[in-house]
Amino acid sequence: MAPPVIIELAVNGPTPRSVNPHVPRSPEEIAEAALEGIARGASIVHNHNDEPMFTADGVHAVEPYLQAWGPVLERHPDALLYPTMAAGARGIDVRDRWGHVEELARRGMGGMTLVDPGSVNVGMTSRAGVPAAAADGPYQNSYADIEHMLARTAELGAAPSISIFEPGFLRTALALHRAGRVPPGAIVKLYFGGALEFGLPPTAAALDAYLELLEPSGLPWSVAVLGGDVVACGLAERAVRRGGHVRVGLEDHAGPATPTNRELVDGVVALVERLGRSPASIVEARALLGVPARRGAAG
Repeated sequence: MAPPVIIELAVNGPTPRSVNPHVPRSPEEIAEAALEGIARGASIVHNHNDEPMFTADGVHAVEPYLQAWGPVLERHPDALLYPTMAAGARGIDVRDRWGHVEELARRGMGGMTLVDPGSVNVGMTSRAGVPAAAADGPYQNSYADIEHMLARTAELGAAPSISIFEPGFLRTALALHRAGRVPPGAIVKLYFGGALEFGLPPTAAALDAYLELLEPSGLPWSVAVLGGDVVACGLAERAVRRGGHVRVGLEDHAGPATPTNRELVDGVVALVERLGRSPASIVEARALLGVPARRGAAG
């Protein structure tokens, strides 16, 4: 029997309500969206708070995550949750801009951390427009930054969500994996550029290129389209057929419609079931990734 498919819900990102009125922004709304997503088939939830992504000091607060995640973990103690970190904090020490990620892991909240193994120019849209805040320089993560994030993730017993924006990100992550420096429980997130002009487009050839690099490692992987529709463009189906997993949500979605997170989760669940598979429960997702259950937690 084919294994279940891990569905991740990225509930909001920096997407404003002027783009989609359904985007949850307050901790209470984020908790509600996360709980509904889990009830409908998601087993990983990712969210941002209302701190700007491009900041002068790179510091994000822990408290809004605690407020949003508390109700989720009360109902689902083993839920896999992870935050974001500042993208525009050029020259800011990784211990500052990743500090909230570390503190959440230290408290045993969510089970996952965020690791971005590289640097990238990100923000340009299909019309060659670049937001003013993103124009000054790249989202920057040095090799030392990457090593710090992975080492602390391992020391804290968390599982890294590894973001791949460009092929070089993946080559770096795989080199570190071969060297034994990627902790157990890792999942590689293959991010394809839709309306955002970065990395590879969401095509069959682009997925093949990533999988040629990735498959010898045996690492679990998922796909997402940032600034597009991962289901409508066909990438989600290609990924599921190749043994991958899928991320959806209002952080990523772009197009003429303004769906809800619920509709996006329902859409990918319908696809997964049409292909003869099932969405992974939280317990199944942890088993697929090799992430131990929290002591005393029920799935």
